[in-house]
Amino acid sequence: MLLSTERTYHDPLHGAIALDGSDSTEALLIRLIDTPAFQRLRRVRQLGPASLTFHGAESSRFTHSLGVVAIARRAFDRLASVYPQLQHYRAVVLCAALLHDIGHGPFSHTGEEVFGSNHEHWTGRILQESAPIREALDAVSPDLFEEILQVYLKKHPLPLVWQLVSSQLDCDRLDYLMRDSYFTGASYGRIDLDRILMAMRYDPVTQQLVVARKGMTAVEHYLIVRYFMYAQVYNHPKNIAACWVLQQAFVRARELLQQGHLDADATVTAWLSGHCDRLPLDQYLAADDGVFTYHLQRWQASKDPLLADLCRRFIDRDLPKTLDVTHLPEAERQALLERVHQWLATAHGNASYYAGLQVSLSRGYTLYQRGIKCQTTKGLQELSELSPLVQTLTNPYERAWLIYPRSLESALLKTQ
Repeated sequence: MLLSTERTYHDPLHGAIALDGSDSTEALLIRLIDTPAFQRLRRVRQLGPASLTFHGAESSRFTHSLGVVAIARRAFDRLASVYPQLQHYRAVVLCAALLHDIGHGPFSHTGEEVFGSNHEHWTGRILQESAPIREALDAVSPDLFEEILQVYLKKHPLPLVWQLVSSQLDCDRLDYLMRDSYFTGASYGRIDLDRILMAMRYDPVTQQLVVARKGMTAVEHYLIVRYFMYAQVYNHPKNIAACWVLQQAFVRARELLQQGHLDADATVTAWLSGHCDRLPLDQYLAADDGVFTYHLQRWQASKDPLLADLCRRFIDRDLPKTLDVTHLPEAERQALLERVHQWLATAHGNASYYAGLQVSLSRGYTLYQRGIKCQTTKGLQELSELSPLVQTLTNPYERAWLIYPRSLESALLKTQ
């Protein structure tokens, strides 16, 4: 009996993602997926601690990465069927799509704020230093590694190649908007993927990714969806509060470690001891959500009452309240925070751990990496110049939040 060379991943969004092992590029994808560094992404949640706000938000960077390569394959193969000269770049596009998030650490983007790490830096290091990954890439082509790095740096000589992976209209954003909407239950996050992919075009003169004018409505809708997902999901006030508590717990843990009073394993000790981006590869890859959540659970029994309380609050979802102070000038925000700190000081001396100011920013649509170009009878035109709707989305939207304990809610509301 012949062994099957096909690998199938059943995805809730894209259906069966089937990789054909008889195809050299897809065989490489299978080999990369099976590496320990990529399998680690199963243990890193896509939305960090957002499941404390949206209980279904428990999908992983692993599932997202498979979704991105599935969309990238659809988009690229459709374009290459019209322009066969693009076929040479198939391995670069699909490998870059698959591996784009391999550098994410515990709690994803939230973890970057907590630990000071940079997932893009680590993506480059993992591709370079992880033997299983580097050997798989080099076995196909000695130039493939460098070409993938060019994609991430937006320096690949063929703009289409990096635009499919990282641009204002890329396969990464298309998947995470769909996936995050699905798992958070946010119905306004649905996009018309089929219509968008059908609208994608390759412009052989500028060698970039463009969209057909007839697909402009689907792209406009995609940008509106992105705007609302940032406003209502990624920057949800309860999510901001959960991230705050998580960060304060690790701030206290780091202080105790410096004092020699923290009980932690070698991995967590390494992460809290210095600059995360300078860790040895094995210490970085040893970290995931499970390792750090286990320590948060253990530290509930810490002899340090502050660390114990902060960890308990995160584990039990006993989160602080948030007050929208966007309308207040910076001086008034600081004055309000000082008043809260004074109230807290009468109860205990750790006010800065329980109240603070956080700012969330939704960047809107920008001309980042060439923006989105549309094919028109007058040639290529920038989408924001054609669409009054998109023009309204170009302004960044900032909100400021005061984070404070529930016990002060009545006193604080009296001041409003």
